[in-house]
Amino acid sequence: MRAVRNNTSRMTSLAVRVCVVVPLLAGAAQAVDWTEWGPAPIASVNHTGRVSALAVSQLNPDVMWAAGADGGVWRTRDGGITWTPLTDQMPTLSIGALALDPKDENILYAGSGEANFANHSRYGLGLYKSTNGGDTWTVLAADVFAGRCFAKILINPQNTQQVFAAITRAGGFPALAAAKGHPNADGPVGVFRSEDGGATWTHLTSGLPNLCATDLTMDPSSPNVLYAGIGRIFGAVENGIYKTTDGGDSWNKLGGGLPTSGVGRVSVAVAPSLPSRLYAMITKQADPFGGGAEMLGAYRSNDGGTSWTQLTALFNPQATYGWYLSVVSVNPTVPDRVYMGGVTLHLSNTGGSSFSDITPPHVDMHALAWSAGGVRLICGNDGGVHRSTTGGSSWGARNFGLGVIQCYAGLSTHPTDNDIAFAGLQDNGTIRRDASGSWYPVIGGDGGWTQLNQTEPNYVYGEFQGTGNFYRSTNGGLGFNYAGIGINVGDRNCFLPPHLVDPKTAGRMIYGTHRVYESTDYGLSWTPISGDLTGGGVAAIRSLAIAPSDSNIVYAATNDGRMLRSDDAGKNFALLLTNVPGWPRITREFFVHPSKPLTVYLAVGRFNETQIRRSTDGGQNWQPLDASFPDLPVNVASVDVRGRLPIIFAGTDAGVYRSINGGRSWHRYGNGLPNACVIDVQVQAPRSRLMAATQGRGVWKTALGLPGDLNGDAAVDNFDIDAFVLALTNPAGYAQKYPNIDPILVGDMNGDGKLNNFDIDGFVELISAP
Repeated sequence: MRAVRNNTSRMTSLAVRVCVVVPLLAGAAQAVDWTEWGPAPIASVNHTGRVSALAVSQLNPDVMWAAGADGGVWRTRDGGITWTPLTDQMPTLSIGALALDPKDENILYAGSGEANFANHSRYGLGLYKSTNGGDTWTVLAADVFAGRCFAKILINPQNTQQVFAAITRAGGFPALAAAKGHPNADGPVGVFRSEDGGATWTHLTSGLPNLCATDLTMDPSSPNVLYAGIGRIFGAVENGIYKTTDGGDSWNKLGGGLPTSGVGRVSVAVAPSLPSRLYAMITKQADPFGGGAEMLGAYRSNDGGTSWTQLTALFNPQATYGWYLSVVSVNPTVPDRVYMGGVTLHLSNTGGSSFSDITPPHVDMHALAWSAGGVRLICGNDGGVHRSTTGGSSWGARNFGLGVIQCYAGLSTHPTDNDIAFAGLQDNGTIRRDASGSWYPVIGGDGGWTQLNQTEPNYVYGEFQGTGNFYRSTNGGLGFNYAGIGINVGDRNCFLPPHLVDPKTAGRMIYGTHRVYESTDYGLSWTPISGDLTGGGVAAIRSLAIAPSDSNIVYAATNDGRMLRSDDAGKNFALLLTNVPGWPRITREFFVHPSKPLTVYLAVGRFNETQIRRSTDGGQNWQPLDASFPDLPVNVASVDVRGRLPIIFAGTDAGVYRSINGGRSWHRYGNGLPNACVIDVQVQAPRSRLMAATQGRGVWKTALGLPGDLNGDAAVDNFDIDAFVLALTNPAGYAQKYPNIDPILVGDMNGDGKLNNFDIDGFVELISAP
């Protein structure tokens, strides 16, 4: 850094010159924009991310709406050949339910918060309503529903101002993990009714318990008759099917052959062409760790729920994941034709006396919807949208352009090739991006952390869920082989265990279960080197970070809230913090300074916490950096350390925020990035780009400059002052003198996408920093 002389007088001169000459400028260049990097969909398999809800026009079967579980609402007008996102700037992109007004298809409701009870089934922030088919939206009832999730929305076809909603708590293991501490996560749940098109709501409590309503169905010929599936996934004596005949004023629990104990999630559907016929799928209650939720039974009633017959027990579409996967639908015109979905999708043409497997090209069913007359069946699953015109005997993917991929915190990019990257995805494996911009699957299952060796890029690493399911490539990711030898598969895991390449020692890696493993042969074989880093129970390591300048320094976080540091490359750890909450799967919550191994940043993915903090003594003491930060969970931090002050980027549950002054103030960074949950952020200064991986909208990138470096010499000092003034007063002259510098990237200090007088104070602070 050059010496700065007479700094105070230069700053005073700058302020006077700019304020006199430029009262207010509209901006010297275009705002910083984010660019979608994909995938949408994954090439060769045509899969995209989880679709949690569907709505299909009954007037034009080519018009459909699909809700990404964390990707917002999308619309197609050509039967799924192309899709358009509609809610990218709404408060949250987590969507659990869609409903189309049967009398006016311009009116569409989207319930935020996905009611599928996984750790990635996030909380909602109210009800969205559109009166123009999804072009624009209004947020309703945020005070009523925020922090919880929508399982179903129903509209009375005879009085469309009357709307019903089935509401659940956010999911996860442990319970409410996906709520991330939202202050209203424990609010009322069950069935709600609105008489004014969603503006105000009544909680229906006469005969209904304050438990999650996992499904809701209506007699279309007599809309005062509704059936609610009450299904707390961990079990409750009140769980079951409830019926109202007075529009929800009072409810009665149904018996007549339904199970009375061990009941978890409940799904129920009325046959539209024969409303006295009902079908139900009831799941066993889940254990606290997510297992055991097989189908308890499938049932049929022919008398409006008075009596029930258990159907064949020869199929179990839910495997052990009934808490996450449960959908029942009846063909609109054929009451004997019923579909029951879980991991797989099954069809009965005989009213349930027998079923056949008709699973689409991707497993894990969440939504079924019909075009008019039952001509087209649309399925939403963990691979996106699939359509059948044959009742399910054949399927076609409808995912082109539907960018709702859910990344985990495992993005890796090639050290020299700007196009090649790897990412781990929820239920869509590990994928590789090639020079054409297409992404291809390379490992199956749930993809987690990836690692691309930055000095020997032929070595690439990935995984799928569970301990020891670790894979290695020696040809740049074109092919992978198992490489988990020595990892004890009985070790506790954080679903997708973290693993890292040592940046200093060739061939060395570490891997985390409840303890740390080491490999010295490029990940081929492993040896445990640490003891248990957790407090016991079911806890495991959820995050690891190696200091880039000293690989003896290793930081670890566990999903029971412990933060630790090792000074001997991962063998022994000292406890730094306890009771630090966070998301219990995989995270990149640590950022270690590239040249200062004891300077570390910590992101906390939870409401009402110190969401971003910094330590300069290896975690012994922490400075909060979120005094002006919105109350948003922060999932990841990444820092540009080139300037006078650290430039901090925070990946939150609603986009990326930036601080140019070391955390004293924050602003949303760039335009165009959806309000998605950002799970990974990477500052790539040599490439002048910032990367963001989201849970719900795939991978994005934007340009990255060094704030304050207006003359492009890679330093922030007095020599930038004249260039800053020139950019403010004479944009054309600045462009002529510095043709390769975007002044917005380096001069927009307040994050409003413009370069003007409002940036002066920030520039003065930055240029004056010691």
